[in-house]
Amino acid sequence: MSGNRWEGLDEFVAVAECGSFLRAAERLRVSSSHVSRQIARLEERLQARLLYRTTRRVSLTEAGHTFFARCQRLVEERDEAFLAISDLHSAPTGLLRMTAAVAYGERFIVPLVNEFMAAHPQLRVEIELSNRTLDLVQEGYDLAIRLGRLSDSRLVATRIAPRAMYLCAAPSYLERYGRPHTLSELARHNCLIGTGDTWMFQQDGREHPFKPSGNWRCNSGEAVLDAALRGFGLCQLPDYYVLEPLRRGELVSLLEANQPPNTAVWAVYPQKRYPLPKVRLLIEALRQGLAQRPEYA
Repeated sequence: MSGNRWEGLDEFVAVAECGSFLRAAERLRVSSSHVSRQIARLEERLQARLLYRTTRRVSLTEAGHTFFARCQRLVEERDEAFLAISDLHSAPTGLLRMTAAVAYGERFIVPLVNEFMAAHPQLRVEIELSNRTLDLVQEGYDLAIRLGRLSDSRLVATRIAPRAMYLCAAPSYLERYGRPHTLSELARHNCLIGTGDTWMFQQDGREHPFKPSGNWRCNSGEAVLDAALRGFGLCQLPDYYVLEPLRRGELVSLLEANQPPNTAVWAVYPQKRYPLPKVRLLIEALRQGLAQRPEYA
């Protein structure tokens, strides 16, 4: 195949994705005739028909489907490679849409994003604080901060901070009701329930889920902590809530041998080989900023 081997690939991918020569031309900011001409030359070089053309629609031939699967990835990787080099020294600009859980976002993430914004005033940021797991791809988000374990394989995840879960109770509660020494004893205790219906532990090297029950529930970690400090019952909370009360002796750590393996705080974004500079730089700023917090010291 002679000539420039990239010639016609952008036009072909655009038509395959848009399903229309006109929309592809609008995306590429060229004329429809240019798109048609480039694809015709590409088909001639390949000696294969890639598209079925009618007056109403454009569809891929069998050869077109095979070629499109490879070309789409090639074009994306080429563009990302150029972007990775050209943006090495560029400042983050444009709009960055991100999401985080409400309490963690308010306490940890938003202050660090504000510091980042102060250093890069040309950037615009929209932050959605929600305890609902938003679909980044469908809802158009560049970045999410997520806690615990991840399940969405369409996302790239970068660990930005540790996260350990602690089972705790106030000394006053333990004096009245005793201290649990095994997981089987938890069912006899009043449990302070937060956002999750299941507490995770480990036993004999395996995850051990436990369904807590009790007379108190609130979807706020700070509220759960306050109830635990008052001696209302047992709680399971992340490290950043309980480390200081544990150091001061206001809470006691329980069943440490069954503590679940450390999860993490994750920065996640839709799959791209090279994240945009604004995303990459903010992730690094969040990682460094969280490392300086006393909760993670």
